[in-house]
Amino acid sequence: METKAIEISSSKMYEGYNKRYKHFSSTLGCSMTFSIYFPPSFSPHKFPVLYWLSGLTCNDENFITKSGAQRAASAKSIALIVPDTSPRGLNVEGEADSWDFGVGAGFYLNAKQEKWKKWRMYDYVVKELPKILYENFPQLDTSRASIFGHSMGGHGALTIYLKNLDKYKSVSAFSPIANPINCPWGQKAFTNYLGDNKAEWEEYDATCLVSKSHDVSATILIDQGELDKFLHDQLLPGKFEEACRRANVPLLLRFHPGYDHSYYFIATFIDDHIHHHAQALSQ
Repeated sequence: METKAIEISSSKMYEGYNKRYKHFSSTLGCSMTFSIYFPPSFSPHKFPVLYWLSGLTCNDENFITKSGAQRAASAKSIALIVPDTSPRGLNVEGEADSWDFGVGAGFYLNAKQEKWKKWRMYDYVVKELPKILYENFPQLDTSRASIFGHSMGGHGALTIYLKNLDKYKSVSAFSPIANPINCPWGQKAFTNYLGDNKAEWEEYDATCLVSKSHDVSATILIDQGELDKFLHDQLLPGKFEEACRRANVPLLLRFHPGYDHSYYFIATFIDDHIHHHAQALSQ
């Protein structure tokens, strides 16, 4: 049965359009929103898709309004797909008690604990959303897809890519939570969503996953600000770098003096990421 995506806003930008949609998610059991930047169409060719996964406290609008990614996406004829970061409106007890867990903090996993069983953002991003795009937007070529994200969304992009090398051409991240089993954000989320089985935690940890990856041929791009206050206790890119080196996975990890964790940092280097994915999506 097809799921209808209903347009709720539209704004022209760089000759393309930012559009926002709502739909009912059968995976999550609630109404969800997502945003798309459609580049200008000058030919009958379909657009490849580039998924952006946002960080803690964000929804689908932050990236669209703050990143400036549309200019390069327009020039490269790539559609940007931006989902929300968690279910909303399920009214689970405690879902809004803290900013780093629950609403706005789905961590792009499938929860195992009964209380949070509807928190299935992994299935939503990997399975349901691409199906909705395929059914509603014939101008999109969902078979040509790449993925990137920031912070919690960088964690999501890396783990989803590493678990689905057949579905995505490339991956990149800004300031990702690269080793969540060893940081407070990840330990809090994984304990509550997944329970105490550390083996299940490792299935959503990019550093653990890349250690077991032997088929990654596309270079992974990560940008990290050196003045990011979360760098040393929450993000841990060095752990991921070490795991990539041991597994012979190609990684370009760039540290940038003076930059923090904000969208000012993302906007500064976003064009590099669009070009990174454009190259992979054109092959």
